[in-house]
Amino acid sequence: MPRVLLLGGTSEASAMARALAGAGVEAVFSYAGRTASPIAQPLPVRIGGFGGVEGLADYLREQAITHLVDATHPFAAQISANAVAACAQTSTALMALEREAWAPQDGDDWRIVPDLEAAVAALPSDPARVFLAIGRQNLEAFAGLPHHYLLRFVDPAPQPLSGASVVVDRGPFTVAGDLALMQAHGITHVVAKNAGGSGAAAKLEAARRLRLPVILIERPFVPARPVCRSVEAVMCWLHAGAPAERGV
Repeated sequence: MPRVLLLGGTSEASAMARALAGAGVEAVFSYAGRTASPIAQPLPVRIGGFGGVEGLADYLREQAITHLVDATHPFAAQISANAVAACAQTSTALMALEREAWAPQDGDDWRIVPDLEAAVAALPSDPARVFLAIGRQNLEAFAGLPHHYLLRFVDPAPQPLSGASVVVDRGPFTVAGDLALMQAHGITHVVAKNAGGSGAAAKLEAARRLRLPVILIERPFVPARPVCRSVEAVMCWLHAGAPAERGV
């Protein structure tokens, strides 16, 4: 029977935890600790970092982990890279449970950029009303610009952008709700990360309907690792070694 370390923090990770618990698989759910009120899980939970590659490798050995499932956010590139390296060091089987990236549809006005700095540069020089849908990290990159920002956080938290409007809410979000939110705040531009999945896609549909430009930040580089796109595929891999898509 495998002993699994599940790196979580996404809706896919929660679904994975339910499947592992339901199948009676011995597993530990790991949260990074960035959310004050994480969702309860049906597995034993640990919270906090591991201390880089070596710390994660030590944990895998000490806890006799046989399989690591990386179901972190697509932009959590550092822990994903650490998982690749630590699993290679310890000969631990690794699988990423990764969402498909979003792709543009008819009616979209997307400006795809490689990173935060390029997203800042893509905003107009004149004052705009920007739905800055990138979470609460890295907001400093947008400070000092003439724009008014709308921010949405899972938890109440201090934020470095003076004069910004803050909404505290947890997804999944609805198109109707995001339409109303953007209209109420007079949003002219949306900045988002290409996280993929359905839980946060409503803002893209709302922007499409309102004909708003979306500045979409591409996913960061992660070393090549095997990838599954569904919980069911990961469960098959755990129990039968089913082949997975190769990806990054």
